[in-house]
Amino acid sequence: MCEIKINVKDITLSYGDSTVIDSLNLAIPKGKITVFIGRNGCGKSTLLHAIARLLKPQTGSVFLDDRNILKMKSKEVAKKLAILPQSPIAPEGVTVEQLVKQGRYPYQSTFKQWTMEYETALNHALTVTNMTELKDRNVYELSGGQRQRAWIALNLAQNTDTILLDEPTTYLDLTHQIEILDLLYDLNREENRTIVMVLHDINLACRYADHLVAIKNQKVYCQGAPEKMITRENIEHIYGLKCRIGVDSQFGTPICFPDGKGRKIN
Repeated sequence: MCEIKINVKDITLSYGDSTVIDSLNLAIPKGKITVFIGRNGCGKSTLLHAIARLLKPQTGSVFLDDRNILKMKSKEVAKKLAILPQSPIAPEGVTVEQLVKQGRYPYQSTFKQWTMEYETALNHALTVTNMTELKDRNVYELSGGQRQRAWIALNLAQNTDTILLDEPTTYLDLTHQIEILDLLYDLNREENRTIVMVLHDINLACRYADHLVAIKNQKVYCQGAPEKMITRENIEHIYGLKCRIGVDSQFGTPICFPDGKGRKIN
């Protein structure tokens, strides 16, 4: 039985008069990679933002390590949980090192500024993400994959054991998608960080996730290990899409082959 890191209880989330998530319950395991999947607009990102305390629920609660996150101080939350939003924007003229240093903000105070401990955290974040040689570069000069690694380095400098990521592979080519997902996989396996992210690519989600969560009709439709959860029936119900399910010969994880039009090679 896995230890629970984040517990979402009866949460309802709305934008104005429009309810996006309704009385949803979810338990996210500690030290695992959890991926949210579902159709566009189903509430995946909204749920992630509520878990990060960026969106206040109308009803219900989010518990982080058995503590109500809404009752915790902001800096206390920031020492336990980091979030990388979709398409983050850095201030103009900021270097990679300056950006990553922002991750140490929760630990600074009037009497405690930059210390050797902070320097160690900064160097570790740059090293793990392979950004040390680029630390003096302007963030806007970087490629999409490099820029995403810089933002993940900021999260690492924050030194939390839980990282939330909203579509971290958006707008990246396949090489950079794998690069980012491999990095997150290593952070999970080697540093035991709990990773929670939104992904659109089902096949990549199946390869990297220990735990999949499908959102539909404002609730959790189903959840579990990809090899148990990804079936023709579930994909059709979640996405309204007929498909065939195969197995990746290298990883043993499910692969979804969507039906539709296209060339047929006889």
